[in-house]
Amino acid sequence: MGKARLWTCLCLVIFSGTVMLGQAQSQGEGKTGLVYWIPLNQTIEQGLTAYLERTFSEAEEAAADAIVVEMDTLGGEVNAALDIGKLIGHSDIPVSMYIKGEAISAGAYIALNADTIFMTPSSAIGAAEPRLITGETADPKTVAFWASNMRAAAEANGRDPDIAEAMVDRNIAIEGLTERGELVSLSANEAVEYGMADNIVQNQQDVLDEIGYPKASVVEMDMTPAERLARILTSPYVVPILFLIGLIGIGIELFTPGFGFPGVLGLLAFGLYFFGHFIAGFAGVETVALLVAGIVLILLELFVPGGILGVLGFIALITGIIMAAFDAMFGIVSLMIAMVVSAVILVLSARYFGTRGTWRKLTLTDRQQNEAGYVSSRSYKELEGKRGMSVTPLRPSGIMMLDGKRYDVVSEGAFVAANQPVVVVQVEGSRIVVRPSGETVQFHHNES
Repeated sequence: MGKARLWTCLCLVIFSGTVMLGQAQSQGEGKTGLVYWIPLNQTIEQGLTAYLERTFSEAEEAAADAIVVEMDTLGGEVNAALDIGKLIGHSDIPVSMYIKGEAISAGAYIALNADTIFMTPSSAIGAAEPRLITGETADPKTVAFWASNMRAAAEANGRDPDIAEAMVDRNIAIEGLTERGELVSLSANEAVEYGMADNIVQNQQDVLDEIGYPKASVVEMDMTPAERLARILTSPYVVPILFLIGLIGIGIELFTPGFGFPGVLGLLAFGLYFFGHFIAGFAGVETVALLVAGIVLILLELFVPGGILGVLGFIALITGIIMAAFDAMFGIVSLMIAMVVSAVILVLSARYFGTRGTWRKLTLTDRQQNEAGYVSSRSYKELEGKRGMSVTPLRPSGIMMLDGKRYDVVSEGAFVAANQPVVVVQVEGSRIVVRPSGETVQFHHNES
């Protein structure tokens, strides 16, 4: 009995040792897992949002264990950064930020939304003061708004909100770090020292070690060609150019006969605008429908002149443009600027190169000069005394046929049926007075 107990205890010791050894070996080797590696090494623009939404969605569908965003950016658009920051902050999968180069301006805000931040020795983070497209500092209201978002991102992940706010607002001083009038920008060592980053790493493997998946399967993501094109086409620098090309191209078609290269180029510019915003997720099916309707109506105007179809097509096109813009006010302002510039260009072109085609149909180009024999209206004095035939009833006005030509005439007072012989009794300018030819004719001449 004693031997049996001894053997039982010995087996338990051996089993426990084996389990502990296995656990130690497992810890030494590190966990395996699935990590999605997403590069963000460009200017922060609206087109990036769709790209990150797609990659994050794919990571969720694949049940990834972690997401690493590799960052190297000098900043970009505030609105785009807010959208990306919210995407990272609301992710169900832990997100780590690997700052390989710079996380400046909008990049700093995006980085602060991550669960963990790792930086290479030469990297930096901060200097997030919002600026206008002209390079000037934004108004105090915008600065305060951006600073509050920086604070919120820092607080959500256990980082110093005062330092985050000082990256935006020059009026905030951090003792031992920066004085009033300066923006906070941290090196890698400073970021770790002040708790704004978790550690300094050298490469991808170091990041995997830090997040606890040293043996992970890494899925490296990248932008598709369509996403790259959408990023360019939705740039605030490119959108006004597309508007300008589109408006000038369509405008030139009004000055030239037929439908040629300028019109094709104009429609292509608007088509690229809608394509980029559709891929980026800003334009829906309804905006594409407005685009198609606008183009069809404008083309119909070329074959069915009158102006109504063209106006409706232009309204549909403009409405679709504004609806497709990532920011309606930006779309309206850009479009108005493009319309003014294109109008100036078209007017100057018409002045120096003349007008032809559809535009010529809408404008009076003939010049009537007295020296060339023009008078305000044609005189039919030579018709007095001539006889013709009423084509329509004269009640008292109608139409007469005389010498194979039709004339608008009025009867002297009596009703004249159709197909009755009449005689011209008086002409006053372009007014021709007739009476049935069976009556005595007396001519009335105006004294000049």
